[in-house]
Amino acid sequence: MRVLENLDVATMVEGGAPYGLIPDGAIVLDGTQVAWVGPQAELPSDWQGCERVDLGGRLVTPALIDCHTHLVFAGSRVREFEMRLNGASYEEIARAGGGILSTVIGTREASEAELLRDALSRADALIAEGVSTVEVKSGYGLDVETELKMLRVARQIPQHRDLSVTCTFLGAHAVPKGMNAEVYLEDVCLPALRQAHAEGLVDAVDGFCEGIAFDADQMRKVFAVARELGLPVKLHSDQLSNIGGAQVVEDFAALSADHVEYIDEAGVECLKRAGAVATLLPGAFYFLKEQQRPPVDLFRKHGVPMALATDWNPGSSPLGSLLLTMNMGCTLFGMTPAEALAGTTRIAAQALGFTDRGVVAEGMRADLAVWDAEHPAELSFHIGFNRLHSRIHGGRID
Repeated sequence: MRVLENLDVATMVEGGAPYGLIPDGAIVLDGTQVAWVGPQAELPSDWQGCERVDLGGRLVTPALIDCHTHLVFAGSRVREFEMRLNGASYEEIARAGGGILSTVIGTREASEAELLRDALSRADALIAEGVSTVEVKSGYGLDVETELKMLRVARQIPQHRDLSVTCTFLGAHAVPKGMNAEVYLEDVCLPALRQAHAEGLVDAVDGFCEGIAFDADQMRKVFAVARELGLPVKLHSDQLSNIGGAQVVEDFAALSADHVEYIDEAGVECLKRAGAVATLLPGAFYFLKEQQRPPVDLFRKHGVPMALATDWNPGSSPLGSLLLTMNMGCTLFGMTPAEALAGTTRIAAQALGFTDRGVVAEGMRADLAVWDAEHPAELSFHIGFNRLHSRIHGGRID
């Protein structure tokens, strides 16, 4: 048993003080769990004699959670970024070998060791900002072998880093060049999903419901197999248009709908009935120079919780900072700092189906971040300035 003392703690427990803030607090750790949290003056006598760790008046929050990433990939899309800025069209970039196809080729050609090396480098950047849990998607293989390879690599990350990783199958990410969408689903995507499940490589299933990818009925086919396998689902939905993704979210009680810039009020009501989280991804909005913001006020009106995530990927969101994501959620989407911190802790955990993390409370995982900060709003305020002092993952202090 250890007592963390001389700290302020933003518990992020709903109700009560903003941020669930406890000034002059203390936290008791019992192995991998939080045994007690409260004002230091009220520390129970049973723990008075335990080992003490003085945090020097610093701020403690739940460790951050990045609930939507594509950390496993190979190749670089920086050249097409340059081409775009020099006036090249999407078609011209595609003809030059750019776009998702270049990432698919690079990922297929890379070895597991190469993919793991690069994924660990990306994971290190997130860990350095107080992240303890990361979701990692497949989706850059678009064949059975490479989709499984990506998931195997994602499963290996916790063997090399003190990080929790949850793996999401995203075989329905794009249609391979020269292939029909229906044929791809039947011959590649669904067999890959079944095999990934059989090998214990997948925790959830995602898909891209969009005019340039898969329609709502095609996503229902994928999610029907996920339901058969007992896997939760989530959906890339309403990013570029509204083609009925929110109804799919409701029909399958999805954990989250992600992007959601073009969702309408009826769609928001679908999310509410489903109990789904709206996961906002300002990195892609910023990088693609989109103009339509997600309807934050509608999410508030209908009580749909909002998560924030980096969407770290090689093409549309090369964003490796969850802290910057929080700032973007505030400056670009109009979220409050309290909503941004909830969206990267308590609500991010909900978006991944976790009930054991995301808040500092008795019985929860001892995943904590210690900040050189006086107020939780500082985490969303600073740009390019990381105030992390230390990170505690499963009770282990970095």
